[in-house]
Amino acid sequence: MQTIISDFKQLTKVGLSLSVVFSSVAGYLLAIDVINYVTLLLLAIGGFFMVGASNAFNQIIEKDTDAIMKRTQNRPLPTGRMSVNVALTLAIVFTILGLTILYTINPKTALFGAISIFLYTSVYTPLKAVTPLSVFVGAIPGAIPFMLGWVAATNNFGMEAGFLFMIQFFWQFPHFWAIGWLQHEEYMKAGFNLLPMGKKDKGAVKQIIFYTIIMILVSIAPVLKLSGAFYIHPITAVIVALLGVYMLYFGIKLHKSEENVDARKLMLSSVLYITVIQVVYVIDKFLH
Repeated sequence: MQTIISDFKQLTKVGLSLSVVFSSVAGYLLAIDVINYVTLLLLAIGGFFMVGASNAFNQIIEKDTDAIMKRTQNRPLPTGRMSVNVALTLAIVFTILGLTILYTINPKTALFGAISIFLYTSVYTPLKAVTPLSVFVGAIPGAIPFMLGWVAATNNFGMEAGFLFMIQFFWQFPHFWAIGWLQHEEYMKAGFNLLPMGKKDKGAVKQIIFYTIIMILVSIAPVLKLSGAFYIHPITAVIVALLGVYMLYFGIKLHKSEENVDARKLMLSSVLYITVIQVVYVIDKFLH
């Protein structure tokens, strides 16, 4: 029984799914004045199913390449602990449940959920073996959760949701490329090249630094009150900027050293960044 539960958790990447739910809940809280707990619960459960479905489809498609890489070779499908049919059934059930639940919030939320699953499984996953540009496509479904919360709360995709989308969109490049740097040799074995220039060199890190700077600028832009109902206090902008600079510091260190240890610190600081700024935004909102 324990193996079944652990396989299920691996197939749907429970940890990742929960971080996505966290993002969409933060997006929801930024948009509302009064919390509707039913909507919030539906958003969390629907979002969880949606990401779980994407991950399951992804692992079905990549079953053979997963078997090549150390990091993934113990997943339920490459080891044969779970059959493709079982995984496919789970993925389809999760898709239907996730989209139905999101649809009960409002149709727009379900639409963005569907776009996210489609892009992740039908465009990003197959493109990974073809071009490093796949990361740009993957950043779209990856950026949807934060703004999904806003759409769920307001039934509207406007300037505010666009900003939330952009923050998480630009964040993904340094985050993914840090992982791509750490796993470069493993990915190459499986035929994936996810670094921006296809090489593990200073050119790749220049791109990381460039996107980190854009991410910081977009993250503090709401202080200028250009982003509709979503704005932040100057002090919040300073906190967000400092968090971004902390991440940038490791990007610059990686540029100097080209060592995995600095890529790992960059990756961890990126996770810290996206988690903390979402909390900081929500606190800021409830303070004014």
